[in-house]
Amino acid sequence: MAIKFRGVDFLEFDSLLTDEERLVRDTTRKFIEDNLIPIIEECNRAGRFPSELVKPMADLGLYGASLKGYGCAGMSNVEYGLVMQELERGDSGVRSFVSVHSSLAMYPIYAFGSDEQKQSWLPVMQTGEKIGCFGLTEPDFGSNPGGMRTHAKKSGKEYVLNGEKMWITSGSIADVAIIWAKAEDEDNNIRGFLVETDRPGFRAEDIHGKWSLRASVTSSLSLQDVHIPESNLLPKTGGLKSPLMCLSQARYGIGWGAIGAAMACYDCALQYSLFRKQFHDQPIASHQLVQEKLTWMISEITKAQLLALQVGRLKDKDKAGPQHISMSKRNNVWMALECARMARDILGANGIADEYPIFRHMANLESVKTYEGTHDIHTLIIGQSVTGIDAF
Repeated sequence: MAIKFRGVDFLEFDSLLTDEERLVRDTTRKFIEDNLIPIIEECNRAGRFPSELVKPMADLGLYGASLKGYGCAGMSNVEYGLVMQELERGDSGVRSFVSVHSSLAMYPIYAFGSDEQKQSWLPVMQTGEKIGCFGLTEPDFGSNPGGMRTHAKKSGKEYVLNGEKMWITSGSIADVAIIWAKAEDEDNNIRGFLVETDRPGFRAEDIHGKWSLRASVTSSLSLQDVHIPESNLLPKTGGLKSPLMCLSQARYGIGWGAIGAAMACYDCALQYSLFRKQFHDQPIASHQLVQEKLTWMISEITKAQLLALQVGRLKDKDKAGPQHISMSKRNNVWMALECARMARDILGANGIADEYPIFRHMANLESVKTYEGTHDIHTLIIGQSVTGIDAF
């Protein structure tokens, strides 16, 4: 039984948005309804990334949407957040693809690249002709990226890169990888490098057997004596701060995206509870325990909407700090995962069937809770902000 999404707005949230923001949200929502919702369960079953949507999403202006110039849409951060919300309402894996391509591949070129690098890569990435990935996490270093072992050795007018990266979204379909490595000639200072994926010594292998983000490509990367010209160094990178700035961009989008997944689960559970009857031929929505669950869900979604919007407004004024973005990512993903679990509970056995989107969202959100900074890492980022004491 198909349940069509109706929207979730308990507190007149839409009244806080501009006409342009609502237009961006509604346009993306229609695209997801028309193009992703009909195929996502098949993609999830098959473990298939819907590559047929790469070009249509580019045509909609979703890649590098908040960047200025180079063919990018130049959206505000709030508009970009609403795009992420609707993409993840469709599927976390598809939102991850757009988020990584935009915030973790295009953004570092935009923020740290030379004019030549920007002109060469950003226009073709905006149109989806070239796809990017972001290589920071390693098999032994996730929450502690500063411990990375990947290194770059200067050799004449080249760099030679060696190392391994893990859990890389879009790794095997990317044309360029933003690789973070310790530069040996700079006392192991962390720098960013543009590495074309067809260079000898570069290998990407997909990670199979995932029970989460099945509609997303996740890869391991291996770099064995990969030679790149010195012009592929992102000149404005320096230290761990550079990749963390990129992560802030991605984490911001996740804070919005998680709301979309929560909205999908809540609206499905609400509609289901109104037609599913049990005990005296009454809909289960009439039972106190079900109402308590729905009340918790809509309350937390509403609070998450307001949190994400305020962080977006601050970001549009260049006032959003990492701690604000951490609060949005930490709270909203936790909230969304709890909503998915409660929604599954309301649907009972039907909650595990992919006739409904709930279990897929729940499985996806388990990964979202971990990547781009775990729930615990964001706890410590906020804790450091309020106490002034670094607990890492």
